[in-house]
Amino acid sequence: MELKLQKRLAAEVLKCSPKRVIFDSEQLTEIKEGITKGDIRSLVKKGAMKKVQIAGISRSRAKERQQQRKKGRQRGYGSRKGTKNARLSQKWQWINRIRVQREFLKELRNKQHVGAGAYHMLYRKAKGGFFRSLRHLRIYMSENKLFGKQHKIKNE
Repeated sequence: MELKLQKRLAAEVLKCSPKRVIFDSEQLTEIKEGITKGDIRSLVKKGAMKKVQIAGISRSRAKERQQQRKKGRQRGYGSRKGTKNARLSQKWQWINRIRVQREFLKELRNKQHVGAGAYHMLYRKAKGGFFRSLRHLRIYMSENKLFGKQHKIKNE
């Protein structure tokens, strides 16, 4: 049974490719009689012809991977592409580091745990890139006994 015409017309009615049109095997005699677009429309309404849904690409595995990454998994050396700088540029590393240090220094100054002179000296050192991290800043302060309200800084 040749149904090329019906398939083509059904594709036009359903607005898809002829490859995606499927016929109900029980109603093939009715389908063969349909030779106009009007006939085909009525057959589509009856359910004699259907459009097959396009199979998409599932995101379930990708979503699962994202959930794991949120938890900090799958971030080892084997999963990395690009250089260290491509993942987080040196500029943004600096911005993040200096913001934390400056916030810490301002907090100490506001709570009067460090004097104005010591604050300015530490602020300038932070700006110059002297401290590798907040931990390094804290160690430096404890080694040089810079905690205290009335600390005076000598000209260095």
